[in-house]
Order: sequence, then structure tokens, then C-alpha cells
Amino acid sequence: MAMKPFSPGEAREIIESAQQPVVFLGMASDWPALQWGTEQLSQTLGERTVRFRIGKRQEEKTPLFETQCSYIEATLGEFLPWARCQSSSSIGPFFDYPLSEYWAYADYKYIAMLFEDKASMFEDVVWSDFGYPGRNGQQSTLWVGTAGANTPCHLDSYGCNLVLQVQGRKRWHLFPPEDTDSLYPTRIPYEESSVFSRVNVVQPDHTLFPAFSGAQAHIVTLEPGQVLFVPRHWWHYVESLDPITVSINSWIEMEADDESRVGEALARTIVCALKTTPSSDNADNWLNPTEDRATSHDENLQYLNLAVQACVEKQRRVPCKPTEPCRTRLGKRDSKGKPKCGAGPAGDSQHPPRTIPFGPHLIPVLQDPGQPKQPSKPNPNACSSAHSACGPSLNCHQESTDAPKRGAGAGEAERTPTPRHGPISTNDLLECLVHPEVIALVTKLMMDRHGVHGCT
Repeated sequence: MAMKPFSPGEAREIIESAQQPVVFLGMASDWPALQWGTEQLSQTLGERTVRFRIGKRQEEKTPLFETQCSYIEATLGEFLPWARCQSSSSIGPFFDYPLSEYWAYADYKYIAMLFEDKASMFEDVVWSDFGYPGRNGQQSTLWVGTAGANTPCHLDSYGCNLVLQVQGRKRWHLFPPEDTDSLYPTRIPYEESSVFSRVNVVQPDHTLFPAFSGAQAHIVTLEPGQVLFVPRHWWHYVESLDPITVSINSWIEMEADDESRVGEALARTIVCALKTTPSSDNADNWLNPTEDRATSHDENLQYLNLAVQACVEKQRRVPCKPTEPCRTRLGKRDSKGKPKCGAGPAGDSQHPPRTIPFGPHLIPVLQDPGQPKQPSKPNPNACSSAHSACGPSLNCHQESTDAPKRGAGAGEAERTPTPRHGPISTNDLLECLVHPEVIALVTKLMMDRHGVHGCT
């Protein structure tokens, strides 16, 4: 076995101590999964079809959410000629989607299901090298896409993320948790464990989303063989750069997620209650395709009660220690392979904080020097932070189009933002009700009622 730059214990200590994304080099150089190029995957899967998300290449200033994409079922053998612009691509399921106008993404493919009859392949993914014994491809997801394929900017409610790049390159745009308000969070489209941004972070509309100019973009291009660590609650937008890309990731659940499960159950209850109520403005496609269906109010209350009860029972077993470092844990997964409500018990492994040994085998993902953070100036007429996600029809004050541009000199005249008025829609209401800060506050109140005190 090749000598690794970090032992499993050292790698895990880095992951549990890092406060920013980092890229590991040389940790996966001997993993069999690095041979999972599209040719091998096509041979392995044979005639088994996978679902591809098809997106139109565009220069819009709004995100292309998964609800706005098309979907087709195809084999990798049908995908590859199309992705390579070969003549055989003139027939088959991709016929209606010229590669010059569309991209395709087989994303969130849970490896345990994809290779359920080839369980030996799970061992090709060796997350145990990062200090998670027994963790392999069975707790991972596979991503195959063309250049331009992307996921909208979002944060994952649970856990942290390890990503292995296998083929091609991907560019990651990452933003720290403290930039949440600047990214205008939304739960429409709704899926458990994902909070989306209303901003197209690669082509933002600064008129509609003026606070985004203060966001701290950390950008890295992930190369084959490299492993990216994405800390808990970091926002990320990911785009494929090369004609064909393949990557594998695993969401590592953390003890800090216990309270997040209560918040997610609460958000689901609110979103489903309002969006399933007949209304003239409830005709939008609000449920993400990764969600099976809109769950009933009784089901959602059951999820909520189970999540709270799990916290109550855990606190009885393990007294809270506020200074205790987070522990990783495994549990149930949703359709994307992400941790889900009702996950299993926590593990017992703990590691004290340490100095991060940056060097040739561990690269920090730094803030993009081309986009320095612009400190925002206080505005007495602006919405409070808990309401900063309000839509333009919620009477929130927004910058007018003739407001000073980003980077304007301090001596330039300040202009008063122009308030915008209009009827409040269901989605406007939801932007405020399920804003992360509001959910966190209500979750705390709910936990306090049950005598549960958070350990995060």
C-alpha cells in the first residue's frame, strides 16, 4: 500500500478541526475508484439505465433549479456518444437535446443502489483512509456529467462533505455560513436537507440581490485524484468544466445535526402545509424532483415529534458538554444519499482541535482574490437579518437601479433605497417563515419546551 501523507487519524483530526474547505492531495492515489471512468462504468452497468437531468445552457441571471430541468432515462452507453458529439448520438434518448444547447447530469446516484448486485465495488472507495472505519462506496453517491452540468448554489443542512474527483475537472464556488443572508436562502424548491440560494452566483443580479456583493467566494478547481472537504453549512455551487466528469462523494453526519433534524422537520411541516393548501398562487412546481411526494401534515408532525424525542432521549443518555467536539455518525439516507431524519446513534470517537498542517498535500481553499468582500453599510430602512430573504413583494427596502455600484468610492453620494410594494404571495411568506435564522429560533424554543438544551 502506498504511503499516505496523513494517517487516518491525522486526516480525521484535520476534518474535525478545519474551519474552511481544504483539498487533500495524495490520499486517494491508490483507490480502485480512480479507475471508475465513464468507459469502465458503462461496461459495468451495461444496459442498466440511470436518470439524467438535462439543463439548457443559458446566460440568465437566475439559477436553473432542478424543477426547471428535463429528465430522461438512458444507459451510459447511450450517453457517451452524445457527450462526445459522435455520429451515433443522432439517435437515442438524447436526440432532442443538442450538446451545443444542453448539458446532462446523472447526479446523486446512490452507489449502494446503483451497484446493488456488485457489492464488491463498494470497497473501491476507501473513506477509511480519512479516519472513518468501514465507510466506503456503500455510503457514497456517484456523479457523471458533461461540461456545463451544475448544481444550484445551496447548503446541506446535515453533516460535512468529502468529494473525490475521478475524471475531468469541476469548479467549486464555496461561501461560509456567515454569508447566508447575502445568498438569499429559499426553501422553494423544497427538498429535505438542502437550502437553496436565489442568486445565480456565477452571474448575479446585484439589483435584485445587492447584499451578494459582500459574499466571500472561495473558488477551487478540483482535479482527478484530489479530495475536497466541505465543512458543515458551507454554501456551494458546482460546475463541470471538461467534456465528461465523474466524481464520488460522501456526506459525513455529525453530532451537531441532531438539532438540525428538528429544524428540517419543522421546515417540512411549514412548507408542505402552505404549499399544499389550494391557492391561486400555489400552481408552481415547488417540490424538488428528488422528493417522492408532498407528505401529509400528520406525517410531518410525526417526523417532528420523532426528531424532538430523539434529542430528548439522547440528552438522557449523554449529558451535554458544550465544549465537546462534534462526532461523526452514520444513519439513514435520503434519495440523494444525504443523512436523513431518524438516523442511528452517534459514534464515540473524539479528537481534540489541532493546528492544520497546510502544505503540498493539504491546500486551503482561500477567498477568491478577484472578489474581495465588500463590507455592507448599515441602512436604518433595511430589513433585519432574519427577514433579509424576503422577496421584492414583501415591502422590503431594496437598492434602486441607480444606487452606488459595488466598489464605489466612499465619497460618492449615498442614495436612499426605494421601497417596493405589492401583494404578499405564499412563497414570499415562506421566504421569511422558513428562513434559516427563523427556523433556528423556533427550533430552540421548541427544544426548550421539552427541556432539551443544544450541545452545538
